[in-house]
Amino acid sequence: MDNRSFTRLAYRVLEHDPTQDDIRRFLGDFRAHLEARRLQVQGITTDGSSLYPVPLAELFPGIPHQVCEFHVRKALTRAVLHALAKIRTELKAQLPKRPRGRPSKAQARTARRVRRWEQRVGDLFEHRYLFVRKELTAAQAKRLQRITRGLPHLRTLRALMDEVYRLFDRRCRAATALARLAKLRARVRRFRWVGRALDQLKTPNLEKALTFLDDKLLPATSNAVERGNRRFRKAQRSIYSVRTAAHIRQRIALDMQREQQAPDRGRTTKLLHQTRTGSG
Repeated sequence: MDNRSFTRLAYRVLEHDPTQDDIRRFLGDFRAHLEARRLQVQGITTDGSSLYPVPLAELFPGIPHQVCEFHVRKALTRAVLHALAKIRTELKAQLPKRPRGRPSKAQARTARRVRRWEQRVGDLFEHRYLFVRKELTAAQAKRLQRITRGLPHLRTLRALMDEVYRLFDRRCRAATALARLAKLRARVRRFRWVGRALDQLKTPNLEKALTFLDDKLLPATSNAVERGNRRFRKAQRSIYSVRTAAHIRQRIALDMQREQQAPDRGRTTKLLHQTRTGSG
C-alpha cells in the first residue's frame, strides 16, 4: 500500500499471485489514466521482480527503468549473512568434540583452544551485523578486527560489502560504478568459497539499480522513506489481512476521499492557528 500522502492514480486488488498478464493489464489502465491527465512518464522504479521488464518494455518503450536500490542492497546483505552463516557452520564442524568430565592435564591445552574457538563462533553470530553495517565506529571496527583475527576470508567478506556500498555513491557516474562492479565480480570469482553466496552480484538488476547515478529524475531510494513506508504497510497489513476484496476496495475509497479533503483540512488548521496566535 502507498503512503497516505501519495497521489494514487490506479490500484488493483488481486485474490491470487500476480502474473505478467495482470501486470500488463494494470499498466495499460495506468497509462490510460496518465493520458487522460496529459501526463508523461519520465522514469520508472520497481523492485527486482521478473514480472515488470517485459510489460514495461511493451507499454512504455524507451522509458528508463530503474530497480530500487533498497531491494538490491537488501538481497546482497542477505547473501553476505548467508555466507557468514556457512562459514560459522564449517568452523563449528571442525572443532574436536570435548570428552565429558574434567579434562586431564594433557587435554587441558586442547580444551582451552576449543573453548576459545567456540567463543569465536559465538561472537561471529552475536556481532554478525558488523559485516553488513555501512559505517562502523572505532569500537565496532576494533571488535571486528578481534573476532576475525586468523580468518582472512572473513575480512575479505567485509571488504566486499564495503565495495557494494561504494557502488551506490551518488558522487560518481554510472560508468564508474559499472567499472567498479566489473572489478568486484572478477574479485568474487577468485574466491570460490564465496562465489555462490554472492550470486546476487551477477544479476542484471544490479546494473538497473545504478541508473539513478546519471538521471536526476530517478533519485536514489531513501532508507528513511522506506522505513516510513514499511511502518505504514505494517499497520495496513494488520487491517487488510482479515478483510475481503470488497472491504479492501471500501478502505481504499475512504483513503482516497481523505486525500481529496486534505487541502481543506490544511487550510482550516492554518486558519485556526492564525486565529489562536492573533496573527491573522
